[in-house]
Amino acid sequence: MNRMRYPRLNLLCAAAALAVTAAGPARAADDPGLGKDLTSTIALLGKPCGKVIQSERRGSNDYVATCQDGNRYRVTLSAQGKVVARKL
Repeated sequence: MNRMRYPRLNLLCAAAALAVTAAGPARAADDPGLGKDLTSTIALLGKPCGKVIQSERRGSNDYVATCQDGNRYRVTLSAQGKVVARKL
């Protein structure tokens, strides 16, 4: 994906990553903002999820999200600073 062709998508991904990073350790059920941020991030990356119902902070910029459809993703920042979601 060309970075210059999709500046709004890049901005949304960066905003979601910042929100996830600043949220601290929490479960999505306890912190609706974190659940919404992770849900948005996963959806923007084109992964099936529906809604994040539980999340766990594993470290700085590192979360495990459990979706209502049963999918689980590890949401992190790559070495290039891009948000990635890998299915577990």
